[in-house]
Amino acid sequence: MVHSFTPYQGFLQLLGYLSSLLCPPRISIRLLYVYCFIFFAVTTLLGIRMHLKSYLPVTLFGLLALASDTPSSSATDPFETYTISAENITATLIPYGARLTSLLVPDREGNEQDVVVGYDDPKDYLKDTQIDHTFFGAVVGRYANRIKNGTFEVSGSKYEISKNENDGLDTLHGGDVGYDQRNWTVTAHSSSSITFTLLDSGLENFPGDVITHATFSVDTEATPENPKGLPQLTTKLISLALTEATPIMMSNHIYWNLNAFKETNILKDTFLQLPLSKRLIGTDGILIPDGTLLGVDSYKGAPDFTTGKLVGKDIESAAGLCGTNCTGYDNCFVVDRDTAYGSGSSIVPVLRMNSSTTGISLEVATNQQAVQIYSCNGQKGNIPIKPSQAKRNKEEGIEGAKNVNKYGCIVIEPEGWIDGINNPQWGQLSDQIYTPAGAPAVNWATYQFGTV
Repeated sequence: MVHSFTPYQGFLQLLGYLSSLLCPPRISIRLLYVYCFIFFAVTTLLGIRMHLKSYLPVTLFGLLALASDTPSSSATDPFETYTISAENITATLIPYGARLTSLLVPDREGNEQDVVVGYDDPKDYLKDTQIDHTFFGAVVGRYANRIKNGTFEVSGSKYEISKNENDGLDTLHGGDVGYDQRNWTVTAHSSSSITFTLLDSGLENFPGDVITHATFSVDTEATPENPKGLPQLTTKLISLALTEATPIMMSNHIYWNLNAFKETNILKDTFLQLPLSKRLIGTDGILIPDGTLLGVDSYKGAPDFTTGKLVGKDIESAAGLCGTNCTGYDNCFVVDRDTAYGSGSSIVPVLRMNSSTTGISLEVATNQQAVQIYSCNGQKGNIPIKPSQAKRNKEEGIEGAKNVNKYGCIVIEPEGWIDGINNPQWGQLSDQIYTPAGAPAVNWATYQFGTV
């Protein structure tokens, strides 16, 4: 008799064979090895499938960050421009100093204006470092602002770092080669955000290693903090102490001009308010903290911007406020939060500013404990404004400024208390000394634009 063989019967025989193989009456040691091999192989393949997309970028970004330890070794072209944009806001940045080079927002007539001081040619920032060293638009660190004598103590050990100001009397913005001169690595980039990363392996003799991610993003999303969905730039500087306890105080060093150089300076058209700043840090003639805290009623009320006023209104009374033989502002204003704002590190509006010339307004909110205000007292008029800014003014029939003049801009640096590491009586060490076991240092700020 001839038996026909159907595919169904073949499937049953195959199933029976697999059943006897996988579930035999007796399990040998060899078979257990087979089971273990199958289990680990399947688990590994599933893990690769599920996590490759997240593990691979992290690994690559870490390698790229390691490559940016010195100014000449970055895997990223330091002068390549990156543009991020959202409705009514466009920012341009470069890896050299993780630097904001341009920010376009609309004025009251709807015309785009670039409200950031700097250069159109990215390579001019390197020339600036070598000649004027303005820090235009850069991220500054590992410790922003000034450190007295370039020394400090951490965990009972004294450290001496490079001194780069006032003939070696102090350290400014991180030392001889601060973060503003480093070639950061681009570790993420989308149409509306970009992240730069820098690995600091004990640069300028600071203790331990620190890795910093600087993220810039733009948006017009309506939120409780931005109910009108105004154009907004957000900056997040997140630093991790990797090996030792170390001072960390990051900041952005952006020069602003809300009148877009349509005036020769900002004294008579730019309104400034610091609603939470009733105190500022007292300094000596070279702007090193002297351990005192001043009220804003000092200097005949020149530093009192709590209710707001034109930048130039009381500037003549600010003689000496920005140092010996200097008239103007270059001061660390303390941010005193009301309990209604929540915790001491909550993000709160610390500054409002607007230009009557263009109508452009700016509100800055931050989680930082202070904000340094510099009214460009030291600008000598030797740096031309950007050709793109001059072109816009010419097309609008406006003569405007040709150069970045004295009082021709204002720098806003959200940061901690200047030289807080050498003034423990202020109680700021928990916000300025970081360890591998502790929380990261986070400098978070938003810049929200509108019109008046």
